[in-house]
Amino acid sequence: MFVFNIVWRSVLLGIGEAFGITVTFCCSASYLSLGWYISVMSFFHFSEFVVTSVIRPQNLTPESFLLNHSKAYGIAALVSWVEYWMELWLFPDLKKSYWISGIGLFLCLGGEVLRKTAMLTAFHNFDHLIRTRREEQHQLVTTGIYSLCRHPSYVGWFYWSIGTQVILCNPLCVVAYTIVSWRFFYERVFEEEVTLLHFFGSEYVAYQSKVPTGLPFIHGYNM
Repeated sequence: MFVFNIVWRSVLLGIGEAFGITVTFCCSASYLSLGWYISVMSFFHFSEFVVTSVIRPQNLTPESFLLNHSKAYGIAALVSWVEYWMELWLFPDLKKSYWISGIGLFLCLGGEVLRKTAMLTAFHNFDHLIRTRREEQHQLVTTGIYSLCRHPSYVGWFYWSIGTQVILCNPLCVVAYTIVSWRFFYERVFEEEVTLLHFFGSEYVAYQSKVPTGLPFIHGYNM
């Protein structure tokens, strides 16, 4: 059952990627942004699993795809699809703002690269879940991308999520995703830094004083 759950998710995402590429190159230009969106979404979730298999194979599960990240994540995706098709029907010219979609694609690609760089840099120190117990090999990573911001994986995901809606030229969801994502990461960073301060003490305090979180107007937890 374990292997089956991984295989069907992989196949589904592979079909999604192929479909997105097909829509991009073979369908009407009106659906260019939709093709980009499907490709970006499929690649993100598949790459989450692949990178996790490299850095923490012992923790690999079907949930590593992050397809069922949360109920709120699924609802947000559904709402964005409803907005896209409603606006395509009512305001078709809105979806032909290719330069706006291009900005969204840039945000998604940049966010993807930043997140995966963070995961690979942290390597076995990275986890999709906030750890409540420090493992023997768990170290504080402050080099590479972590010398520029304390939470690069969250920064990448934050801008990637907003970028998906910019690609679709979904004005309502761009605003909604920005607000909801910011609130999510505000709480997530606060909770994670409480744990990191417990794990690393003064070492993390010194790191906090030198390196920002990387997320706009989010400062994390301070002693």
